[in-house]
Amino acid sequence: MYWHKRPPHKESHPRKRLGLIHVYTGEGKGKTTAALGVALRAAGHDMKVLIIQFIKGHKDYGEILVTRKIPDNIEIVQFGTPDMTDFHEPSAMDTYLAEQGLAYARRAMVYDRPDILVLDEINVAAKHNLIPIQEVLDFLDHKHQDTEVILTGRFAPKEFLNAADLVTVMTSSKDPYDKDFIPRRGVEH
Repeated sequence: MYWHKRPPHKESHPRKRLGLIHVYTGEGKGKTTAALGVALRAAGHDMKVLIIQFIKGHKDYGEILVTRKIPDNIEIVQFGTPDMTDFHEPSAMDTYLAEQGLAYARRAMVYDRPDILVLDEINVAAKHNLIPIQEVLDFLDHKHQDTEVILTGRFAPKEFLNAADLVTVMTSSKDPYDKDFIPRRGVEH
């Protein structure tokens, strides 16, 4: 079996090995879900996790609801309206909230320094000019060296891919969204 071929695991404190930049992108489902998996795993090791959601404002997403039931070391903050963002003509509020999300991340990096920082849907926000790509790159250049940062969303700019230590591109070979599919609570929503 695969795991028997791996070298023996050396025990050390998990926080001492943090600091990479991940990008989860692509057309397939699972980018936010993968980031939430890392967040949940980190919380299990008593790490401090901050998830900042860009262009998402609904309070009934499963990940928002679960934070009421799990330990205090996962925080989710949303910077989006409950309405769908029109990326062809984003509103001034959409742009303002995206900028506020990045400002929140900067403050958190200085004052709270999470072990894991997820910037959920920041790739989409940058692609559609709600946040300048260069501002995100500057943030990544000045992040704390021991904070793991995860950027999610379709359309990751090539600059983000180049800055990342780990890039995962989600692909889809079959997707119910190709038909008249309605997202289900607890799975897609």
